[in-house]
Amino acid sequence: MERPKMLRVELPETDMFANLVKFFRMSSDEFDESRYEKLLRRARSEDLSEVSGIGCLYQSGVDRLGRPVVVFIGKWFPFNKVNLDKALLYLIDLLDPIVRGDYVIAYFHTLTTSQNYPTFAWLKEVYNVLPYKYKKNLKAFYVIHPTFWTKMMTWWFTTFMAPAIKQKVHNLAGVEFLYSVMAPDQLEIPAFITEYDMTINGFRYFQPAAPT
Repeated sequence: MERPKMLRVELPETDMFANLVKFFRMSSDEFDESRYEKLLRRARSEDLSEVSGIGCLYQSGVDRLGRPVVVFIGKWFPFNKVNLDKALLYLIDLLDPIVRGDYVIAYFHTLTTSQNYPTFAWLKEVYNVLPYKYKKNLKAFYVIHPTFWTKMMTWWFTTFMAPAIKQKVHNLAGVEFLYSVMAPDQLEIPAFITEYDMTINGFRYFQPAAPT
């Protein structure tokens, strides 16, 4: 009895080659998008109170163009002690609905120490896992009370790891310089920041131009 002949279907070499090219051309963003969706589902279901309770990341009003302002308090971020996995989940949970439109970030480096400094490796991991909308819709990243360390870090990071946001980073020597882009009553920050600011800059050192 003859064995039945197996039907062999061959794809044209051009199709096989095209599929291989398509696979290898997939950007890291496409891979990260799948990972991001998984992280987003976790962020919406897991208990993140141990990170949210720190109070280092939150939304504080809007700027003069109506864009949400996300505040990050560097001194309150215990990088060496916090669960970094949950920290990333909390960041995603907070920012995902915000980054669907334009937004800005105000990072306060006031009185931070080496215990608060994230590593480049972790920053790169966070940057790579966040989808394109985070970078595209970020319109400004303000660093208040910068130091030599923050200036070097932001230059290095935005030059070699995140060039898409390099032109969006602005170093501000005092809190009041923020008032040119957002009203004072829209900014909620800890008392130690305003006290430090008055110590180094004095009172009413900057008067923003009247809105037109």
